[in-house]
Amino acid sequence: MAETEPVGPPEVGRAPEPLRAVEAALASEAARRHYLGGESKVEIAAAMGVSRFKVARLLEAARAAGIVRIEIVEPGGVDGELSARLRAAYGLRRCLVVDCADDAPRLRAQVGSAGADVLLDLVGPDDVLGLPWARTVSALLDALPALPPVPVVQLSGSMVIPGEHSPVDMVRAAAGLAGGEAHVYYAPFILDDAESAAAMRRQAAVARAMDEVARVTVAVVSIGAWVPGHSTIHDAVDPAVRADVAATGAVGEALGVFVDAEGRAVHPELETRMVTIGHEQLRRIPETVALATGAAKAAAVRAFLLGGWVDTLVTDRSLATVLVRAAGA
Repeated sequence: MAETEPVGPPEVGRAPEPLRAVEAALASEAARRHYLGGESKVEIAAAMGVSRFKVARLLEAARAAGIVRIEIVEPGGVDGELSARLRAAYGLRRCLVVDCADDAPRLRAQVGSAGADVLLDLVGPDDVLGLPWARTVSALLDALPALPPVPVVQLSGSMVIPGEHSPVDMVRAAAGLAGGEAHVYYAPFILDDAESAAAMRRQAAVARAMDEVARVTVAVVSIGAWVPGHSTIHDAVDPAVRADVAATGAVGEALGVFVDAEGRAVHPELETRMVTIGHEQLRRIPETVALATGAAKAAAVRAFLLGGWVDTLVTDRSLATVLVRAAGA
């Protein structure tokens, strides 16, 4: 009588029957050949003089009897299970959750390092990379060993912060790693009024560099929450402007693109005073990698995820845990 492939798992809740000595010996041999020797079921069947279906049953019996124990070991510093849950909960293409103590400088360094690994995997020779200014993006560049020969485009103007690199510095550093062209411009991120910002955007050098944004295929952004201490833009403007932005329903920003709790773009007056890409340009970029740290940013990050602004998220365990719970996952 011909053997058939076993169908379905053992009955739930039913303990496996103890293996007879002969069966245990066969199961052990099959398991050693398969899991340690790397032999296929067909190769094992030929060597042991049984059918491949018999080998399949022996391997299943070896696991059920405890002869084989399979352990999944997470890579150092990464929570693989939480990464998978967060990716599934929000429909992300990729997600990487680092397991690190809740210390701001260490979180930035760890998330930046993980972001560098993601970028190495994502960026190919046909891409154009877009970079803004952000502390976590700066940490990413510090950890980045190399890039394919791609052009690098500046996505936003500069904010003068003592001890920090400007976006011009960052784009040039990335282009140096890539051996590609750097498209940069010298302009403030925020100006005093809309007219000044419009005039700055019309300057030839600025306009040329910003025209390159249409070619960007991979952009890196950092998400900020519209609360003190968690958005560089928030902390750079006066209280009246902060209140005006909050009145639009904004809970967070990335590159000066503001979104409400549902992830819809909102348009405070501050937007007109900025030299940066707009929400429509950000939407058109095929791959957006977002970096975010700290549970205090959960509402802002969730908004960007709900709005479909992010394709790949790199974050930390505390923030990821809050996001997964908010999704009911």
